[in-house]
Amino acid sequence: MSSFQIVGGRRLSGSITPQGAKNEALQVICAVLLSKETITISNIPDILDVNNLISLMSDMGVEVVKLNSDTYSFKAENVNLDYLQTKDFYKKSASLRGSVMIVGPLVARFGKAMIPKPGGDKIGRRRLDTHFLGIQKLGADFRYDPDTKSYEIEAKKLVGCYMLLDEASVTGTANILMAAVLAEGITTIYNAACEPYLQQLCKMLNSMGAKISGVGSNLLKVEGVKTLNGCDHRILPDMIEVGSFIGMAAMTASEITIKNVAYDELGIIPDSFRRLGIQLEQRGDDIFIPQQDDYTIESFIDGSIMTIADAPWPGLTPDLLSVFLVIAAKAKGSVLIHQKMFESRLFFVDKLIDMGAQIILCDPHRATVIGQGNQLHLRASTMSSPDIRAGIALLIAALAAEGTSTIHNIDQIDRGYQDIDKRLNALGAKITRID
Repeated sequence: MSSFQIVGGRRLSGSITPQGAKNEALQVICAVLLSKETITISNIPDILDVNNLISLMSDMGVEVVKLNSDTYSFKAENVNLDYLQTKDFYKKSASLRGSVMIVGPLVARFGKAMIPKPGGDKIGRRRLDTHFLGIQKLGADFRYDPDTKSYEIEAKKLVGCYMLLDEASVTGTANILMAAVLAEGITTIYNAACEPYLQQLCKMLNSMGAKISGVGSNLLKVEGVKTLNGCDHRILPDMIEVGSFIGMAAMTASEITIKNVAYDELGIIPDSFRRLGIQLEQRGDDIFIPQQDDYTIESFIDGSIMTIADAPWPGLTPDLLSVFLVIAAKAKGSVLIHQKMFESRLFFVDKLIDMGAQIILCDPHRATVIGQGNQLHLRASTMSSPDIRAGIALLIAALAAEGTSTIHNIDQIDRGYQDIDKRLNALGAKITRID
């Protein structure tokens, strides 16, 4: 298990460019299974989750060629469906939640798929989640094998239909959409997710010959086609990295420029940081964050305490709430952080409390942060990263703390952030990786 040693209290300066978006990469790489022709994808982030998916594609028989540091070509002409029955496939796909999105393409093109039960027991309790319910409505049959803890999916023919999703799941919408593009007839998906990365998937599929309308809305209409072609596709910058860098700059009172952020695709994110009193300026397609020695949380017009809550797009992405929570600790004023969409993501606050932050964990979904402004002097600490987003929040706290902190289990951070130690060290941080 690898660790970071972080010398805190150092200001950062310079410019940094966000990696390609992890969540988009997982979707569009799964989509290569829909065509036997060559698909070239650029701006792919070099991170653990994405690399594992690319490796899985190669093991399945997809011809994968690395053209340069962030560009790959994929040709799924000779997919080996027998590999789906192997222990190696089971092990690799079970450890990668994003691999569930191979179901839609495989069933659409080959009429069958297999997927292990993803981590956790969410599907076990609900029997089938949004992904499977939607594909089932298109005509697929699902069988769960309790011995192997895996699902086998078959469909002689997929036929388009109207469906109202039980939740606006991003990966669920993506999976159903990839099944629907090769289904017979017209599929209408209501309460569809409409995140920029889902829009990117739609644009990629349309460039391959799919017929998807309503892109950017929660009502998608898909006219099925018989085959799809190859294409070239470029992944958007990662909005979660952009938000993380804004938080780092504020927490360490640093002046940095974030380059090539695709500002128009960031939605409510910049204004949400401004609500915490953080100054940022759009300069073309860059974001400039000036050195700010203190920042004050706004209150609502009626004087009530500010609430930062996640919501389906165009609301605030839940992946940034951990960052908002940690930077609020150094603001002046109080804020309620409401994580509606996921349980247990706020449980890392005990580590921040140990460092000196004043936070009340109200329940698994809500935490009240009493910002201390410049009176906050975070203490260095030894801690472990429980997940990707909590990991980056702890890293931000360590960068602002006095002394040297250690973060264990940084594989969790590496799953979502490419060479984060090297890139931050180039800005003046002092982070040492210990393998």
